[in-house]
Amino acid sequence: MLRASLHLDPAFTVGPVRRRTFGSFVEHLGRCVYSGIHDPAHPSADEDGFREDVIDLARELGVSTVRYPGGNFVSGYRWEDGVGPREQRPRRLDLAWHSTEPNWVGVDEFVRWCRKAGVEPMMAVNLGTRGVQEALDLLEYCNGTADTHFANLRRANGAQEPYGIRMWCLGNEMDGPWQIGHKTAQEYGRLAAETARAMRLVDPDIELVACGSSGSGMATFGTWESTVLAESYDQVDLVSAHAYYREEDGDLGSFLASAVDMDHMIEAVVATADAVRAAGKHDKRIAISFDEWNVWYIDRAESQPPTGDHWPVAPILLEDRYTVADAVVVGNLLISLLRHTDRVHAASQAQLVNVIAPIMTEPGGRSWRQTTFHPFALTAQHAAGQVLQAVVEAPTYETRKYGQAALVDAVATHDAETGSLTVLAVNRSQDEPLELAVDLAGFGDLEVLEALTLSNADHTWAATADDAASVLPRPNASASVVASGATVELPPVSWTILRLVKRS
Repeated sequence: MLRASLHLDPAFTVGPVRRRTFGSFVEHLGRCVYSGIHDPAHPSADEDGFREDVIDLARELGVSTVRYPGGNFVSGYRWEDGVGPREQRPRRLDLAWHSTEPNWVGVDEFVRWCRKAGVEPMMAVNLGTRGVQEALDLLEYCNGTADTHFANLRRANGAQEPYGIRMWCLGNEMDGPWQIGHKTAQEYGRLAAETARAMRLVDPDIELVACGSSGSGMATFGTWESTVLAESYDQVDLVSAHAYYREEDGDLGSFLASAVDMDHMIEAVVATADAVRAAGKHDKRIAISFDEWNVWYIDRAESQPPTGDHWPVAPILLEDRYTVADAVVVGNLLISLLRHTDRVHAASQAQLVNVIAPIMTEPGGRSWRQTTFHPFALTAQHAAGQVLQAVVEAPTYETRKYGQAALVDAVATHDAETGSLTVLAVNRSQDEPLELAVDLAGFGDLEVLEALTLSNADHTWAATADDAASVLPRPNASASVVASGATVELPPVSWTILRLVKRS
């Protein structure tokens, strides 16, 4: 059997496990909002029309923050359309996804949903077709405390107390030619800086995210971040990063190594931000909000928006059905985000329901968990304390996209108060199991509390409404503690969580 080792020491940490790492994303796109979180005709719908089965699943998933309302959608969005009496709200063309937006759900409904689901709202402002004034109006509506127009409008719409939204995205993917109101880095950097400066006059305690590149494959990746941050460094707190991965042309090996690319992207953005910091003699460090990431099969038919005169409400869009291999990659991307917790201070898996999502629903009917639900939920539930520096020694294999990649990737978190240790690991081998040995010499006397592995002989298995449970994370009986270490067998194409606690 192949063997790998994981070396850890409680004295060597990367940084704290940040709850905001486990964020999600709700965009007015396809069936994410309508028949996703909101379905008034559903048997479980509450007084606001929200599906309580979806709220329960979001809580089980462990979502901490939700970014809203986009995404590409926000760059043409007029937030005022979604407040006030529902029967008076206008229907609008959504140019981003060639759909009709009925505005049945808006800012007030979204905040109420967040409170029911126990998540922190993360709001985006439109810097595509709009600008500084509209961002100020929305901020006053959400957070205003004075006797002023938009704060009073919120009160008139039923919310006496301000929403106190802390995290704000200054637009979305403004580097992308597909974006409504697409701008050059210089244009966007100036607009972001001026918007941020003005917003802080309304509420100095907000945290602001500048748009980074919409992908590391963009021709302007790196230079975009450099120019934008040179203009806005003192006014913003974070810069965004976006990345999507998929298996292409049967290249499973490269797909399983997607986290190699995420690692490189994070490190490149950090290097660029720190170069701007040094050149500008700034004191603070800019963090990363990785506020769009997931597996997305962008070329599939269900990812293609309607065309022509067809402008439907909530069409089926981006409804990928995820396999076991997809779930292993999602688990590995979470490993990448955690190991960069010193600079990745927030992240949002895109998206929450139906649209490239861990949760699926039928209109008026069933809901179920996709394969990708499980590594996210278990990581969010059990990663705690400090992320440890991890040294992995493992065999390598050759990938078409990324060159040599390790067969095993892993990270660990340690809770000093309880002494518990959580190890997250993937085996990227397509056909061979692998034994992972974990060095526990610095942790005292530990024992295995639980070991769960997600794998299947058919890595293309995908959950459906009829069968979402025949392939789940299962107890891994191979996990044991011997001498000063733990060992666990990792099946091919698998994700594993190993939890160790002080021996009782």
